[in-house]
Amino acid sequence: MINFESLSSKYLYRFITIKINFMKILITLLLGFIIISAQAQLPKADIVPTLKGNVTIQPVFHASLVLEYNNVAIYVDPINGADTYKDFKKPDLVLITHIHGDHFDMKTLNGLDLSQATFVVPQSVAEKMPAEWKNKIIVLHNGDSTVQHGIPIIAIAMYNMPGDATVHHPKGKGNGYVLNLGGKRFYISGDTEASPEMRSLKDIDVAFVCMNLPYTMNVEEAASGVLAFKPKIVYPYHYRTPNGFSDVAKFKSLVNAGNPSIDVRLRNWYPGIK
Repeated sequence: MINFESLSSKYLYRFITIKINFMKILITLLLGFIIISAQAQLPKADIVPTLKGNVTIQPVFHASLVLEYNNVAIYVDPINGADTYKDFKKPDLVLITHIHGDHFDMKTLNGLDLSQATFVVPQSVAEKMPAEWKNKIIVLHNGDSTVQHGIPIIAIAMYNMPGDATVHHPKGKGNGYVLNLGGKRFYISGDTEASPEMRSLKDIDVAFVCMNLPYTMNVEEAASGVLAFKPKIVYPYHYRTPNGFSDVAKFKSLVNAGNPSIDVRLRNWYPGIK
């Protein structure tokens, strides 16, 4: 005799199991789509014109950005996985500010096509790079300069004050950089406070300035530093803290209260992260 009650339970169990598995697959697909979308949603690139061609500025992630000028692709502190850079021209020049993992990421670097790349780095980074890259590496100490791919580059001290070994970023271990692209000067702060070296910068057209305690500085100090060297355009970047994000809107307000002619550009350096 057929046990209809048992049979019904059996098919009901199968139906529920299939439905649960279907929901799991659907959720997995949706999460995958969300992750892919988040990775793809980089801010729109900005264009800065010069007398010798446009500079394209692409915010990427945290302290990472890509600059393109006269068919030269410049990667700054590339992290977040090589796939993040799949739509960009392969790097001709890679600038790395210091050894911390949110600036110097060998996993990302190993995934990139570095066949034509030259590295400009501080000594502390050079010491951690593979020996086979030796001929690609230009070491700059604070205050040194070089010309690569026709682009003049100056290494600027980046550090926490008082600048000794007790701080996150001792003086002399890392570099900020000033690049001359088509006659315009671009400053990349790296991880620093508003040091005398930052405050005394001259004729900066575009600046990328960090702000995240306890590693660099707060928005008030960052604004004070920017008001001292008066760039024409400034991007707050590297603004994620252990407790969330620094108030970049407040930074903009402070800068423009002190100097309304400075163009403070707020961009999303953390796509997909709330």
